[in-house]
Amino acid sequence: MTPTVRPALYVRLPNWVGDVCMSLPSLQALLDTGLPVVACARPWAQDLLAAYPLAGFIPMQGTWRADRAAVRRHLKQAGYNRPRGLLLPDSLSSALVFRFAGIACAGYRDDGRSLLLRWPCRKPKGPLHAVQSWYHLTRFALGQWHLAHTGPAEPADELSWTATQAHEQQAIQALAQAGLRQGAFVLIAPTAVGLHKGRIKAWSGFDGLTQSLQARGLAVVMAPPSAEREAAQAAAPSAQLLPPLGLGAFAALTRHAALVVCNDSGVSHLAAAAGARQLTLFGVTHPTQTGPWSNRATRLGRMNAWPTATEVFSTAIELLNPSPAA
Repeated sequence: MTPTVRPALYVRLPNWVGDVCMSLPSLQALLDTGLPVVACARPWAQDLLAAYPLAGFIPMQGTWRADRAAVRRHLKQAGYNRPRGLLLPDSLSSALVFRFAGIACAGYRDDGRSLLLRWPCRKPKGPLHAVQSWYHLTRFALGQWHLAHTGPAEPADELSWTATQAHEQQAIQALAQAGLRQGAFVLIAPTAVGLHKGRIKAWSGFDGLTQSLQARGLAVVMAPPSAEREAAQAAAPSAQLLPPLGLGAFAALTRHAALVVCNDSGVSHLAAAAGARQLTLFGVTHPTQTGPWSNRATRLGRMNAWPTATEVFSTAIELLNPSPAA
């Protein structure tokens, strides 16, 4: 009898830091099958996922021809039979990459790419959080591939990111070099990359908050990436500036903070993935649709209404000094 050939699973992860964090339950569901899982994502995601037992990581550069060639090279070198693909992004280019690399794939049905999908999935009716939407698609794909999924029908209400020992050591070393103790500082992230429908996604009161917290004797620090360092210093010049860290080390750093205060941004989702206590500020996005997937996150503000400086400061103090009954 000819043995059954088990497929390898190739997953195209989203392009943004926060979205990769929100896709972690989907990635874990694929890994739980016991099949080889190859992640295709932007290069920075490799560090964030370093602790995950992936069968391979293919850096995606964002041009479909180059990405198709990279996936095709990996397929040839790995020699996997019957590869299956899962496309979390809705883009036409991601479907082109897998289709012309020779991977039959599942993804959400969308204009212009349905014909490229072997297993097109209709989006659920009604608004869903991104975590729920991608998890639904992943379960659909596993069903189409006749792979048992022993996990829950809905994603857990907390993300669960796994750090490497190196991530933890780098975070602790950064604190030691800055003269900071674990759990004795507030970590702020005053920037937010890009615009949302032409509007700035960053709250404007971070320096005032920093000075108010410092007046209470609290250390306030930030560790923006190199590309955001100048903007962060302009937004909160009073905060202590730490050297830039890799994504994994920064995520580990968030859970050593007494509190993370950030915009609705990639930092919010990194903190959620790491299980950090956070205060996330909204003004141009929907807290229920794009906010952190975490029970340790407090959301302040709403679409078209940033919170006031007084609201942010008083909420931060409450979170830093919870009542015995809380």
